[in-house]
Amino acid sequence: MMTDYRPPTGPLVVLHRDDDLMLVDKPSGLLSVPGKPATHRDCLEDRVRADFPSALLIHRLDLETSGVMIFALDPAAQRHINLQFERRVVQKTYVARVAGRVVEETGTIDLPLIADWPRRPMQKVCFETGKPSLTRWRVLEREDDATRLELTPETGRSHQLRVHLKEIGHPILGDPFYAPDAIYEAADRLQLHAERLDLRHPATGDWLSITARCPF
Repeated sequence: MMTDYRPPTGPLVVLHRDDDLMLVDKPSGLLSVPGKPATHRDCLEDRVRADFPSALLIHRLDLETSGVMIFALDPAAQRHINLQFERRVVQKTYVARVAGRVVEETGTIDLPLIADWPRRPMQKVCFETGKPSLTRWRVLEREDDATRLELTPETGRSHQLRVHLKEIGHPILGDPFYAPDAIYEAADRLQLHAERLDLRHPATGDWLSITARCPF
């Protein structure tokens, strides 16, 4: 359980806004939605609504993950975009730095996931009761003891990228849940960033592609 919540300060970074939707760049260390304790009230959703009261939440990113998040600005746009997520029309692209040198250039991780109830919010692989979970990856850059990957999740399970990469022997640097201590301590934050989001605009139907620069 998170007991020491110190969210980053700074202005809201709006990547795109029109009459129907807005996309913002969530910093690492800020909750997407309020936590249960009163001390965990500060979150991206509340910060967005302070400036844009009609904003409606579409999806979430983990506390430690940074990058593109989308909000609808009216109920019709929210329904339209939610349906795109359900039908997997929305395309999400992440960047991660993982431990070790990944040998192959590309690959697919197909491992079913389910909540690890005794250790919530952690997730685990379970071939009996897990939900299908698929992640595609490709190498962007190799370092001496790490590899930068582009990740494309075909499904949107909780902690999917973090668990999948741990399971293939390359946990994400700075991961407090799934990385061994040395790999967790190798970075000052989780090295996972939602870099790009592609979707159909709810009013025009045109493709919209929004990018947030990777901060690591």
